[in-house]
Amino acid sequence: MHVEDLRWFVVLAEAERLTDAAAALGTSQPNLSRSLRRVEDAFGVRLFEREHRGLVLNPSGRIVLEAARAGVAAVDAAQQRIDALADPESGTVRLAFMHSVGTGVVPDLLTAFRREAPSLRFALREEPSHEIVRDLESGEAELGITGPRPSTELFGWHLLERQRLCLYVPPDHRLAGLKRVSLAEAADEQFIALRPDFGFRRVTDELCHAAGFTPQVAFETTDLGIMDRLVGAGLGVAVLPGGAVRGSESGATPVPLAGVRARRDIGLTWRLHRELSPAAERFRAFVRAW
Repeated sequence: MHVEDLRWFVVLAEAERLTDAAAALGTSQPNLSRSLRRVEDAFGVRLFEREHRGLVLNPSGRIVLEAARAGVAAVDAAQQRIDALADPESGTVRLAFMHSVGTGVVPDLLTAFRREAPSLRFALREEPSHEIVRDLESGEAELGITGPRPSTELFGWHLLERQRLCLYVPPDHRLAGLKRVSLAEAADEQFIALRPDFGFRRVTDELCHAAGFTPQVAFETTDLGIMDRLVGAGLGVAVLPGGAVRGSESGATPVPLAGVRARRDIGLTWRLHRELSPAAERFRAFVRAW
């Protein structure tokens, strides 16, 4: 039994006459009869009773009709979604991105792209960098915006921006106003940080260790905006990319960190040797030319 058999069964159940249903389907009565037998064989019961006015569904047939309508509708909806994926003008781009670029790079990029392709849709996933890599490997996402570049050779990469890292301090802090600061100057400070499973938290820990200390973490969160506000309230300091939190009036003051390692590369990445959907390919081409 195929989906087309269920589709023909629905037409026959509604027409109640073999001749009318065959004419509506553009097929012969013997073909339609064979299709009906496949459906009845699949369920192991008769589905129609013959009466003088034609074919009438029996109780089993009414159950199958309800399921057949739902099944055909689901298959048709799936086909529509697949067709949309294959259409670079109206498909869906499955994009994963890090939390720390959700207020900067991502909205800027999507705003610019939608001016060129307003009919394309996005299925967005905001998650830590290691989960982005996992989703690219599984196919849950086709493209990712992350940093740094995935270490494996299985991924392509296009640099989007190089971010200067800053030490965010309260407005009246002793380091506020400096043009540049060594992270070692904050060794005795309380830190506001992302949770350990976030990629940028590892960046912070590595910078602190390179500066000769282990940060004293007073509070962990998943939100850069919360980090910014807590620093502004005087509850600690934080390492963040410059401009990571837009439109903030918290008072937190960014001081650029000294050293060549005090930066982060953000880029678009994708799984090599795996064909992208037309919509995702169009977005990748746009990003590479942006």
